[in-house]
Amino acid sequence: MRFFLKTVGATAVVAACVMSGASGTALAQSKASTTGPAGLYAPTSLVLAVGQGEEADTATMQRAVTLTCTPKASGSHPSASAACAELLAANGEFAQLVGKSSSMACTKEWKPVVVTVDGVWQGRRVAWSTTFGNSCEMRASLTESAALAF
Repeated sequence: MRFFLKTVGATAVVAACVMSGASGTALAQSKASTTGPAGLYAPTSLVLAVGQGEEADTATMQRAVTLTCTPKASGSHPSASAACAELLAANGEFAQLVGKSSSMACTKEWKPVVVTVDGVWQGRRVAWSTTFGNSCEMRASLTESAALAF
């Protein structure tokens, strides 16, 4: 009985492919075309997120924005052009966007927030995160356009 069900299942898959006009070659070609570069520029597409907690893996996400820098700045980031310019100046080193001196006074309350960046920077896969003691410390430490994202 098990062999019969496998045979019927395989036959149904083959029939579905024939009925839809799809073939293994066509599927392989379509996958190959989507993984290659789409233009002259290396892709840059990021998701920037902030969450409540100490670790990126366990934080409760509160907000996320998208940022695409090539071929032009776009996404849900409120200041996409400025953010792309800052990232380009920092050569994609996200840690350089943290630690600016600020006159903002923050309490020492321990209510940690974690900032994460995941995606592709100039064709290279990136994943980065850092934790701040509270949201005030986060805003005080980030560059202006980075702080706008959160």
